[in-house]
Amino acid sequence: MSVQNNANSEEPHYKHQIRRLLATLKWLVLGIIVGIIIGAVGAAFFHGIRLATEFRKTHSFMIYLLPFAGLLIVFLYRMSKEYEDTGTNLVITTISAGDHLPKRKIPLIFVATILTHLCGGSAGRESAALQLGGSIGHNFGELIGLDENDCRIITMCGMSAAFAALFGTPMAAAFLAMEIEAVGVMYYAALIPCVLSALVSSGVAQHFGTVPDVFTVEIVPAFSVNTAIKGGILAILCALISIIFCIVMKKSGELYKRFFKNPYIRIFVGGCLVVVLTLIVGNNYYNGAGMDIIELATRGESPYFAFALKMLFTAVTTGAGYKGGEIVPALFIGATFGSLYSQLFGYNAALCSAIGMGALFCGITNCPISSLLLCFEMFGYSGMPYYLIAIALSYTFSGYYGVYGSQKIMYSKFHNKYINQKTK
Repeated sequence: MSVQNNANSEEPHYKHQIRRLLATLKWLVLGIIVGIIIGAVGAAFFHGIRLATEFRKTHSFMIYLLPFAGLLIVFLYRMSKEYEDTGTNLVITTISAGDHLPKRKIPLIFVATILTHLCGGSAGRESAALQLGGSIGHNFGELIGLDENDCRIITMCGMSAAFAALFGTPMAAAFLAMEIEAVGVMYYAALIPCVLSALVSSGVAQHFGTVPDVFTVEIVPAFSVNTAIKGGILAILCALISIIFCIVMKKSGELYKRFFKNPYIRIFVGGCLVVVLTLIVGNNYYNGAGMDIIELATRGESPYFAFALKMLFTAVTTGAGYKGGEIVPALFIGATFGSLYSQLFGYNAALCSAIGMGALFCGITNCPISSLLLCFEMFGYSGMPYYLIAIALSYTFSGYYGVYGSQKIMYSKFHNKYINQKTK
């Protein structure tokens, strides 16, 4: 009996090696294919957002069309039978539970996000990219007959590719998709396809004229106890702001739905509120993504309370049902709060803005590895010790809050304990 078992054990081991090799080759090919497809789509999305933003900035009347753009967005979604769009949360649920991502979400999120930016809604683009890439990857997987488990991997692959195409940060993109669904658990089976798709997609997108988001931090103070404490305090404050941001984002949607049951009325009222807020502040700093204000922040020139106003504008916009995302607004908030911190305490503005962006990104996504890699790719390696401390502190002090309600915290942030709870 033992001889037979030994014989059987030798054969499966040999076959397992062949299967592993074939699986690796399969994901090498699929990662490249997904990267090419989504790199091209991501480039089109990037240029669509860019052209919409440029047109809005040269035609100030576009802000007054935001309420009507909102009506069109609701109409398009309801015509496509998308009555309760959960955005990026649905993509995250697809990874964990294998939910189906309908093909119609691909053009919907593309068009709706561009309409939001064209008419001055305060929203990002990377969360929309995660939805876009995840939907393309998932449906491509179903088209070629992948099973449920492989469809989850190729969904992550698509998310990585889309994020890399728009942000130009393939390292962070590759790990974000693997890290975002279950905090504390990394889907390493998706490592090869996510890395390949992110690198290929980033290259394809840049070939078609996309520009990576890079904010050079040229002067970095020598790392010492004093500078570490200053950077650490900023990171903790940003973690607390990330909690406020998560709460405000979720409560805004709940309040809209409580007072305006009809989605058409809800989004129209939200658009009107954004128009009124824009007229009150007297500028368009808080409309669209606001990448130009982030550049001001790195020079220490952003308005003092820009971080709070951006939070308000974004909550009013996305809570009403406009499309885009929360990631770039979070970077805006982190950069401008970091700029304020630098102006108040005489610290390096570029470094403070970088710390603020990294800490806010980590606080709302609960993805420390991706956040650290994002800092390296966006700001360079010279500020490494500051980013390392900032990410660690932000991850811990942000608690169990997160901007994505379907995200799970698998292991406690404070104890070596399995908790498996959703973010607040």
